[in-house]
Amino acid sequence: MALRCIIFIIFLFAFGACKNNSEKRITNTRPGKNEMSDLNRYFVQKDRERIQNYIERKNLKMTESPTGLWYQIIKGGSGDTYTDSDIVIFDYECSLLDGTKCYSSKKLGPKEVILGRSKMEPGLNEGLRILKPGAEAIFIMPPFLAYGLIGDGKMIPSRAIIVYNVNILQRK
Repeated sequence: MALRCIIFIIFLFAFGACKNNSEKRITNTRPGKNEMSDLNRYFVQKDRERIQNYIERKNLKMTESPTGLWYQIIKGGSGDTYTDSDIVIFDYECSLLDGTKCYSSKKLGPKEVILGRSKMEPGLNEGLRILKPGAEAIFIMPPFLAYGLIGDGKMIPSRAIIVYNVNILQRK
């Protein structure tokens, strides 16, 4: 009987110890708002550094927009810049920062979008608005202006920096 009592007491202590440890793990693994903000700032800064290194290696002369889109207009085009609801048709090549080709109009045909309405990367939507018909440009989009934390599930991985070469064909 005493042996059963001792085994029962040991069982209670062991069970109680496991319960307390699991509760501590749950509360200790949840990052707070400040930690998440710091982590986001860290990733944005590292992405910016990677983009700047790419620009230096490729000897590009790019401008950074207030949102973080990098662009270089290769050929200016003519006419008015695009605005909401304008239909833009363009040739493109989309690649990763390491040069891996993802998508291109050579394989898929020209892309046609309605600014402000078509589903597309926010950085591409922003970049097309600074162009005129006939323009050619390079856009570099950090993940938060491209496919974000998830990627597209096909060719573009999570947290990818995207390079777009675009050539505006016409305005509808």
